[in-house]
Amino acid sequence: MRILFIGDVVGRPGRKLVAGFLPEFRRRREIDFVIANGENAASGKGLTGPVAEELFAAGVDVLTGGNHTWKNKDIYKIINEDPRVLRPANYPPDPSVPGRGSELYRVPGTDTMIGVVNLLGRVFMAPVDCPFRTGKAIVERLRKTTPLIVVDMHAEATSEKLALTWHLDGLVTAVIGTHTHVPTADERITAAGTAAQTDVGMTGPYDGVLGVRKDLILQTMISLMPVRHELAEGDLRLCGLLVDADPATGRALAVERICHREG
Repeated sequence: MRILFIGDVVGRPGRKLVAGFLPEFRRRREIDFVIANGENAASGKGLTGPVAEELFAAGVDVLTGGNHTWKNKDIYKIINEDPRVLRPANYPPDPSVPGRGSELYRVPGTDTMIGVVNLLGRVFMAPVDCPFRTGKAIVERLRKTTPLIVVDMHAEATSEKLALTWHLDGLVTAVIGTHTHVPTADERITAAGTAAQTDVGMTGPYDGVLGVRKDLILQTMISLMPVRHELAEGDLRLCGLLVDADPATGRALAVERICHREG
């Protein structure tokens, strides 16, 4: 079973890159299932229904979220109606919080089920419920159906993401970090069979600061005055992690860092 996780898709530049690259790459590399973090996919922050459909049409099977999940009002409707759109599972268990933080999916063309879990970190982030306790409880429930489970840990600190990897070590196929938009060179498979990378990076324009025009970020950092963010356009890259796994055991067998640069 070959699973591709695509790092934070940033705005229209990121979406165009996914649409242009993913269909052929998925066919050529015989990828069975594609997960992408979509919390920045609509104009750099948040997600909308049309944007989600655009990514699904390009070959993405599931979209995960993060701290920008609620930036567009449109999300409140689609996240309840479409199980392919996830938000962090460790928001409070309150009826006012829409959507789902984990789900089981049938891998296209097979009878194999895969579980996907979306968690949000707490270090240098807004307070949420414990990702460790929440994640462990969800994984234990999903494992009653399948050992093939991928976790998106959307967090600022690499230490927190790595700690979650050890917390779920041997219980999940992969713990993949998102949010910082900077790919780390620490992809691995643990002795217990869990693939991990503390951040897969972003899919979008690298000729900027985390996808935003560098002149605007410099203006803010030098003057401390707020500016309206606009997306950068150059040096487009699709970054992600490719994981081969045994569907019978859920163990990761191979891991490959992906960085496709346009042009």
